[in-house]
Amino acid sequence: MTTLMPTLDRRVESGISASALRVFTRFTEISNSLGTVWILALMVLVCADILGRFVFNSPIRGVAEIVAFSIVAIVFLQLPNTLSVGRITRAEVIIDALHLRHKQAAHVYEIVFLTLGAIIFVLITWGSLPIAIDAWVENDYYGVHGNFTVPSWPIKWIVVVGAAVTAMQYFVGVGRSVTQFLQSGDHARANGAGHRFALIGLGLVAAVCLTLPFLDLSRTQIGVISVGLMLVFVYLGMHIGVALIVLALAGIAMLKGNAALALKTLALSAGGAVSDYVFGVVPLFVLLGLVVGISGFGRDTFDVAQALVGRVRGGLGIATVAANAIFAAITGVSIASAAIFTKIAVPEMVKHGYTPKFAVGVVAGSSVLGMLIPPSILLIVYGFLAEVSVGQLFVAAAVPGVLLAVAFAVGIHFMARLFPDFVGHVNARESSPLPLGQAIGKISPVIAMVGIVLGGIYGGVFTPTEAGAAGAAVALALAVFRRRISRKDLWKVLIETGHVTVSILFLIIAASVYSKMLALTGIPMAVAQFMSEMGLGFLGFMMVYLGVVIILGTILDSTSIMLIVLPLVLPVVTQMGGDLIWFGIVTVISVELGLLTPPLGIAVYVVKASLEDKSITLGQIFSGAFPFVVIMALVTVFLILFPQISLVFV
Repeated sequence: MTTLMPTLDRRVESGISASALRVFTRFTEISNSLGTVWILALMVLVCADILGRFVFNSPIRGVAEIVAFSIVAIVFLQLPNTLSVGRITRAEVIIDALHLRHKQAAHVYEIVFLTLGAIIFVLITWGSLPIAIDAWVENDYYGVHGNFTVPSWPIKWIVVVGAAVTAMQYFVGVGRSVTQFLQSGDHARANGAGHRFALIGLGLVAAVCLTLPFLDLSRTQIGVISVGLMLVFVYLGMHIGVALIVLALAGIAMLKGNAALALKTLALSAGGAVSDYVFGVVPLFVLLGLVVGISGFGRDTFDVAQALVGRVRGGLGIATVAANAIFAAITGVSIASAAIFTKIAVPEMVKHGYTPKFAVGVVAGSSVLGMLIPPSILLIVYGFLAEVSVGQLFVAAAVPGVLLAVAFAVGIHFMARLFPDFVGHVNARESSPLPLGQAIGKISPVIAMVGIVLGGIYGGVFTPTEAGAAGAAVALALAVFRRRISRKDLWKVLIETGHVTVSILFLIIAASVYSKMLALTGIPMAVAQFMSEMGLGFLGFMMVYLGVVIILGTILDSTSIMLIVLPLVLPVVTQMGGDLIWFGIVTVISVELGLLTPPLGIAVYVVKASLEDKSITLGQIFSGAFPFVVIMALVTVFLILFPQISLVFV
């Protein structure tokens, strides 16, 4: 996932002096650092509350409120820097192809998209300003009198300032893109095919957008057009969050005939959509996963798994799956698994005779377990969108997660026996025994973290947010105790935690606005009625849904697919009698297929970027991962046919 915005440099661009640019950049870095420290403080606060409750029988008052408003502050403190370093989500395929073939066309699109982004954040600033002023004048507060109260105005002003600085960041990007447009190629090419392509495409989109307000359209027609335009904008390379907000504002203004209402909806969502205790799980679980990844516990897990199953045919591949499954039970982030085990497992497998294609395919394929086996960031996002319990989703995902891991392991074993040319001519003795004491020393920290996180959630001891905080604290303590993390490493992990958190939560803010617009159009219920009239039945609907999600997965990331599709289909599932917990498990596996399918295939690109052997091509990685796509698809169909598997412990 990247952005249209390159990292700012120190040159004079678009009339902005180098000194002013340096001051601006420094301000965004300081703001980002404040958000970073806030995440660490959040972990400490939640852990202190846990200790106070269980050790001293005296919980800290107001923790839920503090976590809720902290999430909003973290997002808007770190948004400008997250944008500047290229971490705001977009689909890259078309815009990157234009950069290679028609640079001027690409720059034209970037100018338009960045300008829209700047306008959106100007509107957020404008709409949030009265809210911040009112909070100051009326002395609004978070909490309950007599228990815990804290003024709300500092957070409201953080939203205003953060949105304003993000708008400025977009405008700087516009200036850069204009400069690059003027400097790209010789100016004779400005009148060439690429330039004409850009102008024609933008002209058509602009004509549609300008014509719509003057047409007598029904609510359903407005909804259908907004969905179509959203897909066009996203595929062309606009930031997904910006595309959702642009269309939501236009849709609400048309439906209600009131642009002020649309602006108020945006401002309220910006400051309130993620202002909830449950969203504390996002930075805390991301922090947990990144600390575990940088501390070498993935290597320890692989070593023990290799010793246990390395003597089975295909054993190193099975060990990779087992290590990924255990790692997933701590981290909840597939991309982290892909990066870590590329460096750990691929060289070991190639050394023992596995083909490079198969070795990288195993790593890419098994990395998807990170988003299914709880804790899972995608399940957390789904819980918010479907308004179901994250804890129940975690419980429901356990059996399907183990089932998928077992299916991968069985598939590897039989591929090693039946297709040696694809897998490699390997024998059944691929590892040396690991002394019991050494194995226990390697795996005990991992078991401790899994026990704290999952045991705490399943045992009803922790909320998911508390489990994330406790797991991150234990991981950090173990890493420091074993001298596996330096202060520099910790700071990098915290910065990365902030960027990942903001990229997810900004999408959720945008999706909340877009969902309100869709609800006004009646599109979700219209889709439900359409599916009923087609007579496909619930099974037929699920097959269509699975196909749509897989197609979207060829170009969009998992979180974006869920945020775009679920507001449309959840009412259909409810009307047809489907269980939303089970549907969440099926959805997560389905969207994870997109991590392995071209042209996007984020997990594949992560594996490629992490490889030490640069001779292994993207095509080989996609080819090696294909058997795992088939296995995932079969497991998904199996779960659709037998939904009780996902609900056995719920």
